[in-house]
Amino acid sequence: MHVPKRLSVGRSLAILAAGLIVFCAMAASPALARDTLTLAVKGEPDDGYDPTLGWGRYGSPLFQSTLLKRDENLNIVNDLATSAALSADGLAWSVAIREDAKFSDGTPLTAEDVAYTFNTAAKAGGKVDLINLDKAEATGKYAVEFTLGKRDTTFINRLISLGIVPKAAHGPGYARKPVGSGPYMMVEWNEGQQMIAEANPHYYGRKPFFKRLVFLFTDEDTSFAAAKAGKVDVVVVPQALAVQTIPGMTLHPVKSVDNRGLMFPTVPDTGKTTDKGAPIGNDVTADLAIRRAVNVAIDRNVLVSGVLEGFGRPAYGPCDGLPWDNPENKIKDGDPEAARKILADAGWKDTDGDGIVEKDGLKAEFTVIYPAGRSIRQYLALACADMLKKIGINAKVEGKRSWDEIKHLMHSCVIVFGWGAHDPIEVYQLYSSHHAGDGWNNPGYYTNAKVDEYLDGAISAPGYEASLELWKKAQWDGETGSNAHGDAPWAWLVNLEHTYFISNHLDVGVSQVEPHGHGWPITANIQKWTWKD
Repeated sequence: MHVPKRLSVGRSLAILAAGLIVFCAMAASPALARDTLTLAVKGEPDDGYDPTLGWGRYGSPLFQSTLLKRDENLNIVNDLATSAALSADGLAWSVAIREDAKFSDGTPLTAEDVAYTFNTAAKAGGKVDLINLDKAEATGKYAVEFTLGKRDTTFINRLISLGIVPKAAHGPGYARKPVGSGPYMMVEWNEGQQMIAEANPHYYGRKPFFKRLVFLFTDEDTSFAAAKAGKVDVVVVPQALAVQTIPGMTLHPVKSVDNRGLMFPTVPDTGKTTDKGAPIGNDVTADLAIRRAVNVAIDRNVLVSGVLEGFGRPAYGPCDGLPWDNPENKIKDGDPEAARKILADAGWKDTDGDGIVEKDGLKAEFTVIYPAGRSIRQYLALACADMLKKIGINAKVEGKRSWDEIKHLMHSCVIVFGWGAHDPIEVYQLYSSHHAGDGWNNPGYYTNAKVDEYLDGAISAPGYEASLELWKKAQWDGETGSNAHGDAPWAWLVNLEHTYFISNHLDVGVSQVEPHGHGWPITANIQKWTWKD
């Protein structure tokens, strides 16, 4: 989950002015040149373009190459690596890399750069999950070995997501002026306005059709206006705008595992706080019947049609449709009668006739927090509150301007969060008691010893294939689990479709199922994009 920095009023006005300047510049020169592509797809990172600080976790790093990558069908294939093998004991990866790779400054990419990248990222304060990496070591000019402290079946995903940086050129200023071996290299970055990239002449792979990319960092309204004016070739739009038409452009919806859900505090309020004074626990949501009733009462299909304009699908877990998803996560939802029965059987009844059920003098009330400015999360929260009112639960919806405010409240209030990755480690981070209260991971302090057993077993399994059944059992084993049949620490709501308009002349090929919406996942196959007359 990405946490943006708070913008001051002055900074916000500066960005708006910058957007107008960029739009005027676009109006003065045509964007539809055959060798230049103009994209308004958001994704400007606060921390810059340094993979060791997290750039590229949610999509192609573009400027850097990775050892492995996923194709349009999410199959794992080689990129920089020519081979990657896991030792029999599961504690070492041996990777051979290609000998013709160069960075955009013309210097060779060697195993020393690979080892440096991983060792540096491991020390970067958790931006990249390398907690089980003991060391990365070049065992030859083009061979590297990764030694793990313990078996970790998810480590292969770091070989897929971590872009390689040059040891000689990496330093404090790298994030603003990256050097890499990817298909494109940065030429100019005017923060808050635009970024210009050009094809990397030293790229070892398929040469991209477009020699120049212009990324615009304008707000939604400015980007949409630019697209309608014919000045943008690719624009990402919210689902509410996807129902419109743009002359000369085609709607390109992309399936994703970018989900939204309600996270519940699962422990009662005992007066405890975190070391930073954030309150922990909620007596209402700590009751399993409340959490299960919420899951059953919410009509996810209505959320998809009403809030997402049909551009999405219901969500029943954090990894719907991925290989480690448990199909049994799906429940019969949109059933207020069944939800009321769950509450009544657990002793929740409306004894004073005010429409809100209560138990032992405790009203079924809680606050649902969403980040202000995120309209989809706001509308989801409001729609859910309306549905819950019908079963006697009073959900009070509040927007917060600052992620710091949300962080302070997330252990005691229900939060509308967004997740979604091509990596089962996210399931571990969300549900493992080892991560309870750990940053943004498991903020509801969810604990289930059997779930922990399955999760730890999935991490330490002999290999990826052997881990899949354990990931699924952690969600539901027929008796217990982290899904809505079990402990229901979340009410997962929807998976978004990412909606883009693309020029009628642009062929983007087959887009892969996209992860959580940060970075530029749409560009994962950009080497295959072409221009049609």
